[in-house]
This record gives sequence, C-alpha cells and structure tokens, in this order.
Amino acid sequence: MAGLLARSEVEVDAPLDRVWAALTEPDQIQQYMGATVETDWQPGSPITWTGEWEGKSFRDEGEVVEVLPNERLVLRHRSGTAAEGSDSHTITYLLTDHDGHTDVALTQDNNRTQDEADHSAKNWSMMLQGLKKSVESG
Repeated sequence: MAGLLARSEVEVDAPLDRVWAALTEPDQIQQYMGATVETDWQPGSPITWTGEWEGKSFRDEGEVVEVLPNERLVLRHRSGTAAEGSDSHTITYLLTDHDGHTDVALTQDNNRTQDEADHSAKNWSMMLQGLKKSVESG
C-alpha cells in the first residue's frame, strides 16, 4: 500500500505470550479497545470489529494477513464508512522480547496526509497504552 505510515509503540512489563494473548483474545481486546472482534485468526480469514467510538456505533471489517504467534500480526482494516480498496489500511504489530518486557511496535499504512498519519498514530498510541494497562494490571 502507498501513503504515509503512522507509527506507535509501547513497552509492556509482561512476557511475549501475555501480550500476544491481549492482541488476539476477544475478551481481552474488548477490555482495552472497547470493540468486539470476530475472526479465527487464520491468514485470509475475515475479521470484524464492532462497538462504539465517540458515541457512535461502528462496524469495521478487514482480513487477517499474517499470524506469527508471539512475533507478528498483520491485519487489513477498513473503516465501516470506507469504500472497498482505497481507504483500507494494513496494520502490523511487531512484538520483541526485551529482558522479560515486550516491546510492541505498530504501523498503519495508506494515510493520505501527514495530519491523517499523525491522527492515526495518536489513536493507536491511546490503544497501546490501554493494552499496556490491561496486561500489566491483569
């Protein structure tokens, strides 16, 4: 995909497997993202996120692209209001062990402007901080 890249990262005081579980188990995703996720986590399978954001219901769709447990998760995401194709984003999570902590780096491609990339990075940063809080308190 073309476009500008949004980036966000966080260090979580927990091992890789606990962070991976938070990224892939629907009950845990619900805790920090506020969305219900449905998928079987198999490459090529559909994925949906439903919930409420800023007082409005949403349903986003996408596809699971790559799953390397405890290492890498790649998803294609399309907002419920986006047309097929051009407004889809590839979201990549990279997990790295760092002395018993887990570094999580997230990128989202296909941002049309720097403002859009900055806005996406800010939103992902909030989500990753929620993931960190959820994992470290659990």
